[in-house]
Amino acid sequence: MSDVHHISGEHLSLERIQEIISGNYSLALSADAEQRIQKCYDYLQDKMKQNERSIYGINTGFGSLYKNKISNSDLEQLQRNLMMSHACGTGQEVPQEVVKLMLLLKVQSLAYGHSGVQVQTVKRLIDFYNRDIYPIVYQQGSLGASGDLAPLAHLCLPLIGLGEVHYQGYKLESRHVLEMFSWEPIALKAKEGLALLNGTQFMSAYGVYNLLQARRLSAQADLIGALSLDGFDGRIEPFNELIHKVRPHKGQLQTAETFRNLLDGSELIVQDKVHVQDPYSFRCIPQVHGASKDALRYAEEVFLTEINSVTDNPNIFPDEDEIISGGNFHGQPLALALDFMAIAMAELGSISERRSYLLISGTRGLPDFLVAEPGLNSGFMITQYTAASIVSQNKQFCTPASIDTIPSSNGQEDHVSMGANAATKLYQVVQNVERVLAIELMHAAQAIDFRRPLKTSPVLEQLYSSFREAVPFVSTDRVLHDDIMKGIDFLRNYRS
Repeated sequence: MSDVHHISGEHLSLERIQEIISGNYSLALSADAEQRIQKCYDYLQDKMKQNERSIYGINTGFGSLYKNKISNSDLEQLQRNLMMSHACGTGQEVPQEVVKLMLLLKVQSLAYGHSGVQVQTVKRLIDFYNRDIYPIVYQQGSLGASGDLAPLAHLCLPLIGLGEVHYQGYKLESRHVLEMFSWEPIALKAKEGLALLNGTQFMSAYGVYNLLQARRLSAQADLIGALSLDGFDGRIEPFNELIHKVRPHKGQLQTAETFRNLLDGSELIVQDKVHVQDPYSFRCIPQVHGASKDALRYAEEVFLTEINSVTDNPNIFPDEDEIISGGNFHGQPLALALDFMAIAMAELGSISERRSYLLISGTRGLPDFLVAEPGLNSGFMITQYTAASIVSQNKQFCTPASIDTIPSSNGQEDHVSMGANAATKLYQVVQNVERVLAIELMHAAQAIDFRRPLKTSPVLEQLYSSFREAVPFVSTDRVLHDDIMKGIDFLRNYRS
């Protein structure tokens, strides 16, 4: 039996999400969450019976069709039509690990009791999560403004027996999965389709997933950078606490301290140096890695606020007897943070590629291209090409999506965030940075081999030894694609 995470009013942290995902927790509604959902639903149903006035998205059309009043007899069909008409995503499928987060975050948002949905609807989303039933969602289609409409339509189509899902390695029509578990399709009630489709869970899930990966890669960039520094016979002075105290950016201070700790006990770092300075890609690691850490901290604050919020429209406040149409679904805070994260992560890859280049440059007593017989062997010549190609692609991906907007819905939705495009671009950047760091680790480990018999620090020797179990020393040319892939897999599983 897996552990159970009870969805409640308690805020989710990144650490808790990581624990839920990696620990394969199942989900359940807490009693207070179920009570809030039911209370809001009951309030809305009573309100509809007592009130004939137009309430956006509940008894009106959507977007620029808000002027069209819908009769009470057609309200359920209105919500079903909304779900079907908005399911027009295209492009590549969203990775299943991101879809899983979308389900978790959608449930969390609905559980605050300001959306007017049925308890059974939320529980069915939980059923999908617990049974590893992942709706097929497409990457393209959201403007990141009136919620992630198209992606969330695809996420929620299986509730009404439409769309497709991934289940146990198969792509199936959702109606077959419902039959498999003897589940009836959900009959959507007033406002329910809108509550499911409005919201920022596509952007948020990508943001959370990439933040979790970025945390790991930022720490690994420090580890690998420290190993490269020793492999390059670099100097420790640029990491001295005194110079960082007089420019005390938090990330810079943190990075310098991390490097001092990582290099403690290294025979290489304390040996006499011929050179009095290192190139910036080594000397300015605290400033560059540190700035990325600070950017990630900002993004984390934004996303923690978002995933613990209500982001559909209109918002229902039973205690205040208010139903208010606003714009909590607009993704501007996320779009800016996603673009900033992409830039911050790309810089970790950019400076990593420069260190890889220096390690193969035939200086500081290292052989050309880090191979014993250069000429006959090309060694690591082309791994640097690969890293350079990836870094260049990241620069293209880092053109901000958030500066763009295209009016939609006959001008009613006249400013959009394009945060969804920022989210999918960021995913590519993070994947690319992982590849570039894997290449640097190959170069760094090879450089350490040429520094023997001197040793690096105990922490870095552990990194080196573990890596060498996966990727052996390159004595003569071999197919290095295989080594790169093993290096990527190593980074995904390495725990220092």
